[in-house]
Amino acid sequence: MRCPYCGSLDTQVKDSRPTDDSSAIRRRRVCPDCGGRFTTFERVQLRDLIVVKKSGRRVAFDRDKLMRSLGVALRKRPVDPERVERMVNGVVRQLESEGEAEIPSARIGELIMQGLKSLDDVAYVRFASVYRDFREARDFNTVIDELSTEEADEPPAKKRTKAPGKA
Repeated sequence: MRCPYCGSLDTQVKDSRPTDDSSAIRRRRVCPDCGGRFTTFERVQLRDLIVVKKSGRRVAFDRDKLMRSLGVALRKRPVDPERVERMVNGVVRQLESEGEAEIPSARIGELIMQGLKSLDDVAYVRFASVYRDFREARDFNTVIDELSTEEADEPPAKKRTKAPGKA
């Protein structure tokens, strides 16, 4: 593994352990040349996924890009990062198990929307505003009305809990 500080190819693993959900191996590394310390993660990849954009352009699936976009949607929201990690792992596993190497970006967006709906309503609306390309305030109202209708239709034991201190 190349050192991110000095570029040396000779780094050493100091500690290795599975993540909490056992979906990856976390490795603490040190560079003997500059003394820099950094962490890497090793994950199982069943197949290389290609994302087919709306324009028809094809790009390699980038899990980190997906995590960054979720970070924007979840910014300042009371959601445990482990839950986000589990959701993303589930989405990636589902995409890999569908058997297709080329995945439409719309499919990824729908799976993320489903996951966010169970994690946090505000993050769901934020992600939807970009994913569905909202143009007007009424677009937000439409999504919020959908959420309110679905929540009202859920049985009492199934209803989502709100963040502490929120009504």
